[in-house]
Amino acid sequence: MSKRIVIIQGHPDPSGHHLLHVLADAYAEGATAAGHDVQRIEVAKLDFPLLRTQVEFETGALPPALKQPREDMRWAEHWVFLFPLWHGTMPALFKGFLEHIFRPGFAMEYRKGGFPKRLLAGRSARIVVTMGMPVLLYRWYFGAYGVRGFERSMLSFAGIKPIRENLYGLTFADERKRACWIENMRAHGARGN
Repeated sequence: MSKRIVIIQGHPDPSGHHLLHVLADAYAEGATAAGHDVQRIEVAKLDFPLLRTQVEFETGALPPALKQPREDMRWAEHWVFLFPLWHGTMPALFKGFLEHIFRPGFAMEYRKGGFPKRLLAGRSARIVVTMGMPVLLYRWYFGAYGVRGFERSMLSFAGIKPIRENLYGLTFADERKRACWIENMRAHGARGN
């Protein structure tokens, strides 16, 4: 059964020559070959201001550059987020993008005296993160706080589940490891998960 998938490339470098871009390409190739419908969002190529106040977050207009990406995300059943680990979490540009997208009315609906209604239930996600440190160190010593915060405070809070993850450490590793990671992404794309 085919799925509607959106791939959100969160690497802030628009040149497109990083491992994350290759992983996104592999996922897209596998998904397309398996008959899934795929859209892509390249955050680094979008021009938008950062949110600065609660009023902007709650009632401000969505920047024009983010209207189509938000519609692509609304259309998709499965979301694939890719980003490098910078200082233990996602880069600021990617976080700024998500803050705009996950505004009230898209991700959740606030209700007086109750828990917000989760508007993204029925969707699933995969988080793909590259980092220079060993994954075991990030998971066990640092508690994977940047990825856990994203999963719990944004995705789960909005109703997305299941959330799967691929964390790739020591990304300057040998080509054999990288080739394995790329094939792994291609296989996930084919399965649409």
